[in-house]
Amino acid sequence: MPGDRSERYLKYEMPQEPKNPDADVLTVQETAYVLKCSVKTVRRRIDALGIKRKPGRGVVTTKADRQLLLDDSLVPPAKSTPRRGRQGLGRMPLGPIAA
Repeated sequence: MPGDRSERYLKYEMPQEPKNPDADVLTVQETAYVLKCSVKTVRRRIDALGIKRKPGRGVVTTKADRQLLLDDSLVPPAKSTPRRGRQGLGRMPLGPIAA
């Protein structure tokens, strides 16, 4: 099974150079290559902007969609949650030892 995951990663999560970067429609992988970002970033921006996609089909972007994806001001910032520091082990401190 680990081989399946790496093959899927290479196929779907790696940007791919398109045959024609100015084409009307590009896949998410080709869009990531053109915009010089990761596929995950493109997918996140598509979701944030509410760009419509059809269920059961590969996600594609049009020239207008790519222009929206390129404009950072339209994409809401990711929610930043502070990381919690290292927590104690949950033990109570030892009291004085009775002699």
